[in-house]
Amino acid sequence: MEDKHRTLFITQRGDLHQRVALDAAPPELDITMRRTADKDEFVALVPEMEFLISERTGVIDADIIAAGRKLRLIQRLGVRTWDIDIEAARRAAIPVCYLPVRTCQMVAEHMVLQMLGLARRVRELLRITAEAGDWGVPPQRCDENHFAFNWSNREAIDSLLGATIGILGFGEIGTELAGRLKGFGCTVLYNKRRPLPPDVEAQLGLIHVSREALARRSDFVCCLLPNLPELNQSIDAAFFAEMRQGSFFAHCGAPGVVNESALIEALREGHLAGGALDCYTYEPLRPDDQMLDLARDTSQNLILTPHVAAGTVAVSRDERAGDFSNIVAMLNGGALRHRLV
Repeated sequence: MEDKHRTLFITQRGDLHQRVALDAAPPELDITMRRTADKDEFVALVPEMEFLISERTGVIDADIIAAGRKLRLIQRLGVRTWDIDIEAARRAAIPVCYLPVRTCQMVAEHMVLQMLGLARRVRELLRITAEAGDWGVPPQRCDENHFAFNWSNREAIDSLLGATIGILGFGEIGTELAGRLKGFGCTVLYNKRRPLPPDVEAQLGLIHVSREALARRSDFVCCLLPNLPELNQSIDAAFFAEMRQGSFFAHCGAPGVVNESALIEALREGHLAGGALDCYTYEPLRPDDQMLDLARDTSQNLILTPHVAAGTVAVSRDERAGDFSNIVAMLNGGALRHRLV
């Protein structure tokens, strides 16, 4: 039987994601998977590996690359490649590729949808249009000289153009979101425990600020925080009180991060102009959840979606099969996609 190709897979993700990724791997690979291996373990494991997969982030420096004397490919899952020593890989003649994560791209799109929906008060617009009420003027056929602009006399229709966007928790999704905001001419603030390198901030158009400054300065706060124990229910009344009067809050981070009662109070008091959530403390939403009552009143500008920002199936074998596409291509003599070196 032909020997399998030894592959080191480094990830920061939990057991469920690891199991699905391993299940999706092609049979030709013999995979050693580690969660956040330290450098000594990394250097000890990599010499016998043909392929190195690194999921989303993790330093791959000159020492690790030099130790990987059998490496044929370094594959980063995601678009964040600044912690890979590209020049060391070039000197070692080891190809380096990245691979955009489709589910992360979809969540970034959903956050743009949330912000646009809040700014334009889309739920209220849909309701008022469908009601087809008496608008005080008779309908007429439109031509170039007649149209009934804003016939329902809406107010407070806002925009993303030139807005200040604050991103809480800046990982793979935040990176994808920042790229999508460039076309809107936004000022993008971000907060994470360890700031990005200055050249990366410049490339992405980011400004690192404290959590408090982000809340105070942002027109839209985008929450992408993971549900670590210290972050559970951490977006609370104190945080919402720090946010600017009339600003918006959107959440596609992990379930359990947001204190939803505090958000409801901030909306009811009129301190926030709108909120949008795709993830919740209890899922599915309980029938008596107070957010549902608030959402039924479209004037409250609350957008709730049923945890679908990443698509209909976010953790699946089919989604993870693409992680290995460049390795399969190399084994079959095909071209590598998203190649940096």
